[in-house]
Amino acid sequence: MIYHAEMNSKKPTILSSALIAQTRVFAIEEVHLRFANGVETRYERLLGNPRGGVLLVALTEADEVLLVREYAVGLQRYELGLPKGGIDADETPLQAGLRELREETGFAAQRLHYLGELTLAPGYSSQRTHVVLARDLYAAPLPGDEPEPLEVQLWPLARLAELISLPECSEARTLAAMFMAREFLLQESDST
Repeated sequence: MIYHAEMNSKKPTILSSALIAQTRVFAIEEVHLRFANGVETRYERLLGNPRGGVLLVALTEADEVLLVREYAVGLQRYELGLPKGGIDADETPLQAGLRELREETGFAAQRLHYLGELTLAPGYSSQRTHVVLARDLYAAPLPGDEPEPLEVQLWPLARLAELISLPECSEARTLAAMFMAREFLLQESDST
């Protein structure tokens, strides 16, 4: 038997918040909350770019996804993932996606589809990532800001389950975004 807790729809009251640490990349905020049951507690959260980031599922005509291999300092190893980056103040997620695609892979896309938004750790991070499907690719490189050239690899979307088992492809956003793209494409083909 499954028991469902009674859901409380009233959000906690924010009693105070304060920036407690700031670096070039990260900001940490302490938030003092009071829940509907009267319990007060303090949380810390990482503040992300208020515009969020963008992640590109760039698909070739052969249904292969462009992946980039780049150094991930958090894991201290090279990681295989989707092209991604921050959204500048004057950009929409689609505009930022097209720019990042050009900078990281050397390709642009004639068709862009907004697939939705992902969060990585909503319990302590405000960062949001917009997922974009890019199709009808063509060569259009832009200089990027990476410290070394990125290696672009092709991966068949049909072999997504195999990609999950690769040790160097562990980023949850990359895998979730590829599932989102696959589902979008399946629904698109079912409607035609």
